Amino acid sequence: QVQLVESGGGLVQAGGSLRLSCRASGSIFSIYTMGWYRQAPGKQRELVASITSGFNTNYADSVKGRFTISRDNTQNTVYLQMNSLKPEDTAVYLCNALKWGTYYWGQGTQVTVSS
Repeated sequence: QVQLVESGGGLVQAGGSLRLSCRASGSIFSIYTMGWYRQAPGKQRELVASITSGFNTNYADSVKGRFTISRDNTQNTVYLQMNSLKPEDTAVYLCNALKWGTYYWGQGTQVTVSS
């Protein structure tokens, strides 16, 4: 079992920045593939960014060049730095961990970008 706790969401004006954090339980965090997803009202959940145990990263086209995912294995934490935020980035952002073929989810944190 992996427990994930997100933090860092909030309200920001367009063009602003936020950093999301997700802390995971477990002693083998370094082997997890971690990801950030988002879900806006009436829309499907979508992958925003992911990072593997080998620090390979992947981004949705809509956030490339604006968002950066990183991880600190000493803190069991994955981060999502979000810059140049747009109103269309408004969503609940959820942290995800993939461990041995099983996906785990956090409770989500709300990000609202005002125009």
